[in-house]
Amino acid sequence: MKARLRLALACAAVVAVAVLAIGCGGGSDSGGKASSGGTLTMLTNGDVDDALDPGYSYYQLDFIYTSATQRGVLGYKPDDTTKASPDLATEYPTVSKDGKTVTIKLRPDVKFSPPVNRAATAADVKYAIERDFLPQVGNGYAGAYWNDIEGVDDYTSGKADEISGLEVKDDQTLIMHLTRPTGAVAVAALALPGSAPVPKDYAQKYDQAKKSTYGEHVVGTGPYMIQNDPKTGDITGYKPGQKITFVRNPNWDKSTDYRPAYLDGFVFDEGNDPTVGNRKIVDGDSLIGNPTDLAPPPTFLKENLNKKDNLIPGFFSGRVRYVALNTTTKPFDDPNVRKAFGAAVDRHAMGLAFGGDFAGQVATHILTPGEIGFDDAGGNEGPGYDWLANPNGDLAVAKEYLKKAGFKDGKYSGPAITMVADNSANQKAAAERVLNGAQQLGFKVNFRPVTRDTMYSKFCGVPKNEPEVCPSVGWLKDFPDPQSMLGPTFDGENIPATNNSNWAQLNDPKINAAINKAEVLVDPAQRAKAWAEIDKMVTGTAAVIPWQWDKPPLVKSSNVKAVISKSNAAWDVSYTSITK
Repeated sequence: MKARLRLALACAAVVAVAVLAIGCGGGSDSGGKASSGGTLTMLTNGDVDDALDPGYSYYQLDFIYTSATQRGVLGYKPDDTTKASPDLATEYPTVSKDGKTVTIKLRPDVKFSPPVNRAATAADVKYAIERDFLPQVGNGYAGAYWNDIEGVDDYTSGKADEISGLEVKDDQTLIMHLTRPTGAVAVAALALPGSAPVPKDYAQKYDQAKKSTYGEHVVGTGPYMIQNDPKTGDITGYKPGQKITFVRNPNWDKSTDYRPAYLDGFVFDEGNDPTVGNRKIVDGDSLIGNPTDLAPPPTFLKENLNKKDNLIPGFFSGRVRYVALNTTTKPFDDPNVRKAFGAAVDRHAMGLAFGGDFAGQVATHILTPGEIGFDDAGGNEGPGYDWLANPNGDLAVAKEYLKKAGFKDGKYSGPAITMVADNSANQKAAAERVLNGAQQLGFKVNFRPVTRDTMYSKFCGVPKNEPEVCPSVGWLKDFPDPQSMLGPTFDGENIPATNNSNWAQLNDPKINAAINKAEVLVDPAQRAKAWAEIDKMVTGTAAVIPWQWDKPPLVKSSNVKAVISKSNAAWDVSYTSITK
């Protein structure tokens, strides 16, 4: 263990030097000048999460392609960290003094890809937001950020055919009328793919099914599109579990967009083993790795630390990784059992599975370094709960909590539990550390490693199918505000039937009430303090076991001039190019 720790510290020192030489975000790396043309291939282990529908998309891999195929009201340029930029909007939306009215002005000259071929309008943004509330679309955040729009309740209950608080003033003007002063957050969420325009006249028929099939016919407004039949719109460039082919959108007008879009197209090549895949990237041309499920294993990092043309050091991304415990089922409906489980987990060993200090830092609560509210929530040390005090785990503390839960000898003797984990190399290795801690406490565990997309879309993101333990989940901020870290994930009033992000299914009345109060705060200092207190409350329930604040390294071929979006610590393919 000491030798591996020294390696991690050595990696951190290399990163400090490498960052000065390489830079990140919109800065250049060592790949030379940007050139137009060519096809970039991203190797992944799993598939996209269940659908190509921008209304459903809610994971880091989804954001990589939706940022290139869809133009939301707002979007993140590579160096945007504190605020998104106008994209489909002509300017940043305005919020009235009382915080209840949002006015959005849109460009008149942005066209949909074939077969729609017409300009996007305010009515298309209105329908995009409305369909985000449809259960057959399965959006994971509309209820968290836009639930205060007037008329949402009537729309979701079936009493109305549209959301009355979304007013289309003209083709280029959309006005949001809110019931509470949450305009600033409603605007910030307009950078998510669910705000990208969807043509009702084309898509509504696909939204009538029990589960929307719009993803099989999706159109977009960005520089790229999924290869399709230009007459029918049927997607032809997607082979589930194998490949997704993205090509130029012939209707994209460069003069209307801030994206340079150097590439002719890009491909997601799926089903790759992380170790083999990362070596293929280093040895090959025009390749990059999926930052989520093709994260470089520790042995690969050790072997390639000196290859600055291939390995881009990470930075704190705003992501926290944690183990989610299903609070609605036994035995984890008992907070003492949850605390025992958390105390038994070797969180330091979990981090070593990702590369140690090179890839992140042991987490002690939810908000991550550099975020608003992080220091107020306890900073690096955290709130000080005894069951999280030892990052290497503490079986003595764990057994005491099991005794409080009624297990007299400090050993769990109840029914077997199920744990569904991501099967990619690093994730599986980290989850096995959780399995080891559980077994030391006497838990009998049905351990099921599956692909990442399956883990979310079939199990951990579907409350009725959720297992007792989801060890491979985590959260990356939606936008630079602590509400985006704690609202969708721990608000008990926001647990959708699919695409659920409250994996613990935590429904604590005190936390729900605190969230409702914090959502309407405007003063930055008050918001920071209020959300920090919510962080402490959530962590204190032991509904989740935070184990790493991420700063993931990325791997590329040497001829790739990589650009990273600082907003989500992932590739920005609309800025990335292949050198010649």
